[in-house]
Amino acid sequence: MNTITGSDPILDCAASAAFEQDRFGGHEAKEWPAMRAAGAALAESVLADLLIAGVSPQQPGRVLVLVGKGHNGGDAMLAAAQLAKGTNWTFEIAFVFGQNRLRSLAGAAWRELQSIGGTQRLHVIRRTAVGGPYLAILDGVFGFQFRAPLTESALAWLAVANAAEVQLRAAVDLPSGLSESGAFLADAIYATGIFKMPLLDHVGASRLRYLDLGFFADRSEGERRVLTPRLLDPLRALRAVDSDKRTYGQLAVIGGSRSFPGAVGMAVAAALQSGVGNVTAFVPESIAPAFAARWPEAMWIGCPETEDGGIAMEAGLMIRRHLERATAMLIGPGLGCEPETMALVADLVQEAKGPLVLDADALQPELVKLGSAPRVLTPHQGEFERIAKGASLEEFGRIESTVTVLKGPVTRIVDGEVIYHGIHGGPMLARGGSGDMLAGLIGGRLAAQPSELVIAAAQGVVWHGLAAQWVAERRGETAVRTTEILSALNPVLRA
Repeated sequence: MNTITGSDPILDCAASAAFEQDRFGGHEAKEWPAMRAAGAALAESVLADLLIAGVSPQQPGRVLVLVGKGHNGGDAMLAAAQLAKGTNWTFEIAFVFGQNRLRSLAGAAWRELQSIGGTQRLHVIRRTAVGGPYLAILDGVFGFQFRAPLTESALAWLAVANAAEVQLRAAVDLPSGLSESGAFLADAIYATGIFKMPLLDHVGASRLRYLDLGFFADRSEGERRVLTPRLLDPLRALRAVDSDKRTYGQLAVIGGSRSFPGAVGMAVAAALQSGVGNVTAFVPESIAPAFAARWPEAMWIGCPETEDGGIAMEAGLMIRRHLERATAMLIGPGLGCEPETMALVADLVQEAKGPLVLDADALQPELVKLGSAPRVLTPHQGEFERIAKGASLEEFGRIESTVTVLKGPVTRIVDGEVIYHGIHGGPMLARGGSGDMLAGLIGGRLAAQPSELVIAAAQGVVWHGLAAQWVAERRGETAVRTTEILSALNPVLRA
């Protein structure tokens, strides 16, 4: 099984325990640096999610920290210590099982929090003192080795935490209680060091964050994997001095119609920022001049139109002549589904030799399996159901030379053997046009590396998602435009 660099394995709880035992061997001298790293990463991620909700570090506010006996409680307290350094917040500490039952490293974390928080901003509270409003509640009661059932004390504490008025309920690693009745109702879950399998049960219910602590810096195996920002490291490197635009490939984009002109424009705009050497767009002749004025870096080829404004069959000769130089082709954004246009696309897909990205209107059952060219498919759930005809994602992903990118709250990429999970972006991407820009990014990355379908798809998914989060942290998730993601592609790559 081949897996891509920049992805980490998703482990079940037993495998996670075995991995940590092998890595740390129960030695506190090895565990403490990892706990400190987890606390720092947790603080940074919680603060980022609070920024999305419009919370400023300078405003006054309260944070409730639920502390269990062991490492999760320690992580939560170290995160609180980090937050205390850069905010004006006060922290209420709830020792769910009593302060005298803290294990050694959790006790060390409590002492560090005390040294930073001080007596004015740090308060140990009883359950009866819990009350909102809180900026955040950090759940550090149980770790991934939790065994049901919840005790009466834990249930009581979780009940008051779930009922409290709060902006963000944040679970460390996994929500305490997991799927038990009365479990912590997490708005966001921050997986520390290892992305655990039970998190996949929370897709669509909680924001999922992976705090990469470097446990899997080297290549690792596993047929379920989480994508990390490390995938973008090759794009951050210096380019070869002797390169020219041909070095980075040429993407041909076929799409657009008078009825849906915007989609192909957004796809091309994203492709232009993907690092590809050249972009040529084939669109109906009535929309080409406006697009050429807006995005002059691309070559816009105006094609003969059908009566309804789609690309006509007679455009085929013109398109084929230009395709000789293309290293990848993106078909579909805004294309429309006129029979004449679909017949032209079917011919192009059947004849294609280089890799394809099929998106939007090109995701038709009769098109996705045509010809022998390797391809990336980028459906949302409705489009996937249309082309899969009842097959599961795993079954459909076994189509030879096909990579499927199923977009959703967690985007899954399947290549027949491995399922990669893209967790970045979140609700910011729940708006029209985001999928068109993702298709453009994937198309551009594929043109630059035509034999690397999975890497191109994964780089596009991570880059797109990180850019969406960048916008959300600065502008929120509501009063924003999809195209603002384009302005964030450079900052997240430079970060």
